[in-house]
Amino acid sequence: MVNAAEVKKHNNKDDCWVIVHGKVYDVTEFLPSHPGGQKVILKFAGKDATKRFEPIHPPDTLDKYLPKDKHIGILEAAPASAKTNAPKKKQPAEQKKAKSLPPPPPPPADDDDDEEEEDEDEIRRQQFEANKPPLSQMYNLLDFEHIASKVMSKTGWAYYSSGADDEISLRENHRAFHRIWFKPRILVDVKNVDFSTTMLGTKTAMPFYVTATALGKLGHPEGETVLTRAAAKHDIIQMIPTLASCSFDEIVNAADGKQTQWLQLYVNSDKSITKSIIEHAEKRGIKGLFITVDAPQLGRREKDMRSKYEEDAADVQDESGEIDRSQGAARAISSFIDPSLSWKDIPWFQSVTKMPIILKGVQRGEDAVLAAEHGVQGIVISNHGGRQLEFARSSIEVLVEVQQALKAKGLQGKLEIYIDGGIRRATDIIKAVCLGATGVGIGRPFLYAMSSYGEAGVSRAFQLLKDEFEMNMRLLGANTIADLNESLLDIRSLDSHHAVPNDVLSDRVYEPMISPAFKGKL
Repeated sequence: MVNAAEVKKHNNKDDCWVIVHGKVYDVTEFLPSHPGGQKVILKFAGKDATKRFEPIHPPDTLDKYLPKDKHIGILEAAPASAKTNAPKKKQPAEQKKAKSLPPPPPPPADDDDDEEEEDEDEIRRQQFEANKPPLSQMYNLLDFEHIASKVMSKTGWAYYSSGADDEISLRENHRAFHRIWFKPRILVDVKNVDFSTTMLGTKTAMPFYVTATALGKLGHPEGETVLTRAAAKHDIIQMIPTLASCSFDEIVNAADGKQTQWLQLYVNSDKSITKSIIEHAEKRGIKGLFITVDAPQLGRREKDMRSKYEEDAADVQDESGEIDRSQGAARAISSFIDPSLSWKDIPWFQSVTKMPIILKGVQRGEDAVLAAEHGVQGIVISNHGGRQLEFARSSIEVLVEVQQALKAKGLQGKLEIYIDGGIRRATDIIKAVCLGATGVGIGRPFLYAMSSYGEAGVSRAFQLLKDEFEMNMRLLGANTIADLNESLLDIRSLDSHHAVPNDVLSDRVYEPMISPAFKGKL
């Protein structure tokens, strides 16, 4: 056991102990290599860093990756006399109100101005939380995004919503779907509509899955397990992220036993670690290995960089001469990713697992052909949600190119093809399936639903998509997924990126759609 007084003595860069989840660790030697810079850790030298640590790290991170001799011990409980300074116990009504609110963002910086600003932000956030519209008023996925932008912490919102550079690709991902039009069939008996499908050998309720998104606890204290529980109830497949806030085993343990889960993998520079992760995933029953191939370096996400994670480490270079790692939450959790990953590594992955291997991040037809020739089971066409290479094309546009390239080489049907990025309506999913996608991944919208309304919000988001899907299948004249094909689409404008002149008079008289209103005056 280690008492708090002893921990407080180790409070500088030459001797740095921190407390996380009631355990004491010596992180002195780790300081220079921390991807978020030294300052973010030194702020908590000799103190409890749990609140800052928890939203962006799985709970077992230090136990798994810090050498055992750096595990100092368990923190000794505070003496009874310390309780005299404890805050007044909340009355039942106060407790109930407090429980209804998501947890506050990570602790503010020591600077008084920052603290006052963050206090004001938190008060504002809680006002929106207390006055948000009922869940029944969420009519589409974009409604959840609107609410999340108000009720999330600044740091959480910046991380979830950010894209690369000027966010052109981020916005293009959704707008590209608007350049595809339907050609519906009429007088078709659509009394019975079935949109279930099979993905990687698993039957599922709809052709979409919850794609991997990092740092779930920035939106909800229970993190990715909220998505797991909701997905189980709706028979939706979940892809578990490498950079989850919850540990891999926590997410798998939250599944209902019959539930299908896949694993998204960022490849570690240390192959032994990568192998261990893959083998453990296979042992736990994971049904697909999705290797991210579009992130040898993470993109420059400026909204994220302006958040508190950037402020905590902004002057590291000035203070110590080390490389400035103040690139926001994204960079602060991903420095282990192997930039040397290449096609020559595919046989190695195939040698260490029997799980289907899918390459996540394909962005051109030629690479889809190479994937098929290397014998992987599938690809995800993706530009990483517009968070990596700016001006990368949308996945729906690349999907057409991929199908043409595979057909030209006689490889059509050799791969299961998925896409992600910008999908907000069931019509977006239908368009992708018509163009040959096996299914689509959806990420941010479910994070926003979770951040705004918890598990109930995610369940409603799933149900909204199901309702939209059934309606649009009928209106298209399609009974099953097999009926969806390119003959139902007009894609002549899909690869056209020129601006369309505005009809100013028409725009002036058009009454825009509105987002759900908060209660009261804010």
